[in-house]
Amino acid sequence: MSTRLARAALSLYRWGGVALYPVVGPYLALRAAKGKEERSRRKERYGAASVARPEGPLVWFHAASVGETNAIVPLIREVRRRGIAVLLTTGTVTSAKVVQDRLGSEVIHQYVPLDLKPAVSRFLEYWHPDLAIMAESEIWPMTILELGARHIPQVLVNGRISDRSFPRWKRRHALADALFENFALVIAQSETDAERFRTLGALPVLVSGNLKVDTDAPPVDAAVLKSYRDQIAGRRTWAAISTFDGEEAAAGNVHRALKERTPGLLTIIVPRHPERGDAVADMLAARGLKVVRRTSGEPLTPDTDIFLGDTIGEMGLYLRMTEIAFVGRSLFAEGGQNPLEPAMLGCAILSGGNVQNFREAYQQLARNGSAKMVRDIEMLAKGVHYLLANDETRRQMIDAGQETVQEMRGALRATIKGLEPYINPLTVKARLHPRQTT
Repeated sequence: MSTRLARAALSLYRWGGVALYPVVGPYLALRAAKGKEERSRRKERYGAASVARPEGPLVWFHAASVGETNAIVPLIREVRRRGIAVLLTTGTVTSAKVVQDRLGSEVIHQYVPLDLKPAVSRFLEYWHPDLAIMAESEIWPMTILELGARHIPQVLVNGRISDRSFPRWKRRHALADALFENFALVIAQSETDAERFRTLGALPVLVSGNLKVDTDAPPVDAAVLKSYRDQIAGRRTWAAISTFDGEEAAAGNVHRALKERTPGLLTIIVPRHPERGDAVADMLAARGLKVVRRTSGEPLTPDTDIFLGDTIGEMGLYLRMTEIAFVGRSLFAEGGQNPLEPAMLGCAILSGGNVQNFREAYQQLARNGSAKMVRDIEMLAKGVHYLLANDETRRQMIDAGQETVQEMRGALRATIKGLEPYINPLTVKARLHPRQTT
């Protein structure tokens, strides 16, 4: 694609968004009906603010979903420590709850505007951020172009480009260049990601490591954890977390295969999308398994087969109930999910081989002996059974995982250093403008 065609494509995208803007109402209404939008806050998706903008400098952070939100919490707190107001946008209901639980009044939360010119323009004209910081792989053409047109510095942190996305961008190199040239800075997770960003026209590009390593371990309500531990009463447990379609059935099959050899076995299943809880519970029950859902409030009894974690923001509870965790989106779907939280919380890790989005983390965990890859359900069952039966091996994997996490830390420090030229002037402005609301 030539530069001229790329500019024409972006212009078409811009004015196509203007044309579509009046008819997006039904789309948002459908999402709201499915629980994917908050009905009372739908106007935020049109770029309309629901709270007042504070005086003084403002940094806009955007994180798509739960994982990205958790990753940038320490970075947000560093910016707030300097007296700078923070506007945080997310795109999902679940991530909005995480923001409320973890940051509360420390930030202003809004849902991200649709990537359509009228919505983005309204959003930027109202909030007028001094700096925009996007997390990971958030490349929204209209948002990037509108920020560029207003000369608002935009930085991509914890940046990554997946194996699937990179060839697509390369085939449209002129389009990529027209977008990535708007970034004042890209701070990438790895050297591989950094080289991909440079190839696509981003400059300058720094490498920080993965911010997810520098986050705190997921919190837990100590009283709730004690209650469940008392109910488990010494039973053997393992967990399948962040699972996608097909992996819950696989976990159920593993439980059935091991139940006779491991009396009292309890399997914990935590779907990546809790709204799938009804379908997952019905599927497991149809296989003859007794399921207790976290949302039901029912106690775990000796004949409970599956504890279904169908809640938001309680990964810290589920992982503290076991020492073995299979991390999903890795057997039947590509991408992988974050293995660092189970490593932090003392779990031996099993995973399928499709972990492209967390390749470097898995490589380091596997190299240090804290993560094992499985090819299929049969191999997963064998891995779970071996770890349940071999306490010393399990403990060695747990210790190696926690040591690996410590070795990998440092991304937050590197990211803050890269952001200093943009944050320091705002720190000075914040001291001149004590925070007030208008």
